[in-house]
Amino acid sequence: MARKVFFSFHYDRDIFRVSQVRNSGITKAGIEQAGFIDHADWESVERQGDPAIQRWIDAQMRGASVVAVLIGAETAGRPWVDYEIKRGFNQGLGLLGIYIHQLKDPRTGLTASRGTNPFARFTVTDRSGNPSLSTLVPTYDWVTQDGYKNFGKWVEDAAVAAGL
Repeated sequence: MARKVFFSFHYDRDIFRVSQVRNSGITKAGIEQAGFIDHADWESVERQGDPAIQRWIDAQMRGASVVAVLIGAETAGRPWVDYEIKRGFNQGLGLLGIYIHQLKDPRTGLTASRGTNPFARFTVTDRSGNPSLSTLVPTYDWVTQDGYKNFGKWVEDAAVAAGL
């Protein structure tokens, strides 16, 4: 079954790493991509202010099965990433995180430091108390866990875990 994936990430810092994930051939697994915007479009939406950004995010998330948070050095705590995590969780979408810090930025040839798990900022109430969302949402490393080969399975597992 084709899954629509919304990508959440720190645009300014990680767009070139994210592009490598997006262009890795993951669509061959029958995965549709949403939530991806090029620089010119992002600047246009950003100039329109927070309400326009929120409308864009909401529109892109419509019909998504999974929110994939691509985790770079400074992803945790980014306001729009937090919004996307909360919105995905509240809509019952599958959630997963993928560390992308080991991908080289093609502009500099450098990798980045591993960022903090952005799901650790959230708590949810379930039968066992108030665990961090990070204990419920799986995270993977694109490089060491072969994201090119495994991304489709990660997405499917997240969707199934959400009951989709």
